[in-house]
Amino acid sequence: MDRRRPDPDTALGFLEQLPALVLLGRLPVPVLAVGQDGLVIYMNGAFEHMLGYPQDELGGCSIGDLVQTGAPPRSAVTELHESAGKIVALAHRDGSTVRAAISKSTFERHDDRVVLVCFQDVTEQLWGGGDAPHFE
Repeated sequence: MDRRRPDPDTALGFLEQLPALVLLGRLPVPVLAVGQDGLVIYMNGAFEHMLGYPQDELGGCSIGDLVQTGAPPRSAVTELHESAGKIVALAHRDGSTVRAAISKSTFERHDDRVVLVCFQDVTEQLWGGGDAPHFE
């Protein structure tokens, strides 16, 4: 087995050496990671922008501070898994509600300690009477 480091001068070598958090931070899609305890452990700039917050202001908050379910409290992991493909209400910094479609977690095994989901803001589409897209 070849144990040499990938050649960073190639496109594949660049990707292989890029840390995951750097990649997630560069995505234009809102991304959120939540631990089993319901605490937000990561959100990228696109997520914070969607909710009107400056970069790094939401660190350490609870998923319950962001997602407005109206349901009795359950585990954050259960809540996010059951919300996959649906529209959820998120609390914007100005007090308004942002409606967003939520993806399935990229970590799908039952023993994964983190739920990592993407969002698509559909607030304006819903105001216009259009159909909101659904994640699969």
